Amino acid sequence: MTLTKQTGADYLRQILRAPVYEVAVVTPLQDMPRLSERIGNQVQLKREDRQPVHSFKLRGAYNMVSNLSESQKSAGVIAASAGNHAQGMALSGTKLGVKTTIVMPNTTPDIKVDAVRGFGGQVILHGNNFDEAKAEAQRLAAQHGYTFVPPFDHPLVIAGQGTIGMEMLQQNGHLDCIFVPVGGGGLAAGVAVLVKQLMPDVKVIAVEPEDSSCLKAALDAGEPVVLDQISMFADGVAVKQIGHETFRLCQEYIDGHVSVSSDEICSAVKDIFEDTRAIAEPSGALALAGLKKYAEVNQLRDKKLGTILSGANTNFHGLRYISERSELGEKREGLLAVTIPERQGAFFEFCNLIGGRAVTEFNYRFGDESLANIFVGVRLQDGQEELDSIIQDLRDGGYPVVDLSDDEMAKLHIRYMIGGRPSKPLQERLYSFEFPEYPGALLNFLSTLGTHWNISLFNYRNHGADYGRVLCGFELQESDLARFSAHLRELGYQCKDETDNPSYQFFLS
Repeated sequence: MTLTKQTGADYLRQILRAPVYEVAVVTPLQDMPRLSERIGNQVQLKREDRQPVHSFKLRGAYNMVSNLSESQKSAGVIAASAGNHAQGMALSGTKLGVKTTIVMPNTTPDIKVDAVRGFGGQVILHGNNFDEAKAEAQRLAAQHGYTFVPPFDHPLVIAGQGTIGMEMLQQNGHLDCIFVPVGGGGLAAGVAVLVKQLMPDVKVIAVEPEDSSCLKAALDAGEPVVLDQISMFADGVAVKQIGHETFRLCQEYIDGHVSVSSDEICSAVKDIFEDTRAIAEPSGALALAGLKKYAEVNQLRDKKLGTILSGANTNFHGLRYISERSELGEKREGLLAVTIPERQGAFFEFCNLIGGRAVTEFNYRFGDESLANIFVGVRLQDGQEELDSIIQDLRDGGYPVVDLSDDEMAKLHIRYMIGGRPSKPLQERLYSFEFPEYPGALLNFLSTLGTHWNISLFNYRNHGADYGRVLCGFELQESDLARFSAHLRELGYQCKDETDNPSYQFFLS
């Protein structure tokens, strides 16, 4: 099937006639009350994670396969995908009785391979990336007469995705803006062309990751271009080049563009969970991240904003990273490198200086007789303005400070590598502590112990649980142990002597 240039009216007819509801469902447009109150606009989320394959991709795949000729259906179809398109194709083929082959890279996680097979698709593992899998799929299509079904750059696929826009207008005909994620552009093109045919006053805003902005690159160049490198964090939209037909439509019908960071995407994942209890994949939360940024930059108030949760086929083990970075994306946490004097009580003085603010992380290891470098996280209520105030207070107090909140290397690696062995032998004992997470708990800990004995190692991270966990080393002589134990009892926190722990002995002592 060859691509032909179609008008907006042509696409409108195709969208209205798309038989996607033979397999897909009309998903709810759900209110997000917590986020709406916080940003001063009504936010509604299109729940495409509710589709049978937990992604919108089913719509476009089914629309194209169902429109094939009988001879094409008899010959079978093939696609290349490592994710949601693969599952949509597999279920579409099963529903229509069409043999469906999916070529997936060898690196595809077993959970995704098993899901495709579970929906009835035949899986071929080939190559180490999507481009190699796609080349193999096209080779097999030519060899066996299969029809190759692209993930986004075909009018029938675009029209299938456009049914989402139709539903959103039916569910709320008073939307001011609709925010759509962009990878290859199929969803954005389909929604934009539909909305502009029916309600041209509704703005359609495209959202991309900062490090995978193939639409932005194409808009700047006036034509699709190949990006040299892309991030795989939001793998559902990790596309090096936008489609030619999808770009043509986006260029004509999209009203605006927003690029967001990985941290902002993580923050949007958290927002979705807090309002709906759904766990979006990073690309599924991309459009909401763009909505929040667009509303802030343009100072929107009392507007009706719709966005799309495009998928929820997330890798469970990636949630640790998302949780860690979500606070930074929302500017609710700042990360600082601070130099303090290496002397008894310096920790306590430092914590007093930052006031009653909640410390979320504290990493330190003795390394020098005169100065200590610490890595500290601070909970923020007022974003960057509050962080700037903290930095100024510390500098006024004589503490050199570096803001690491936007330092990717620090956030991704350095925070976990702080420490090592001390530069000299220490009479050190190691303790782990648990204490209730409440404002001032860490300060109470330091005021009871840190002003009496030199702290030689410190690690703390607030994980949002009811109890905080601290690993702390103290320089203690044998003659100090009785008095130290008395202070532990006075403190009242649950603690354990970890001095003989093998990992401590191996890496830190």
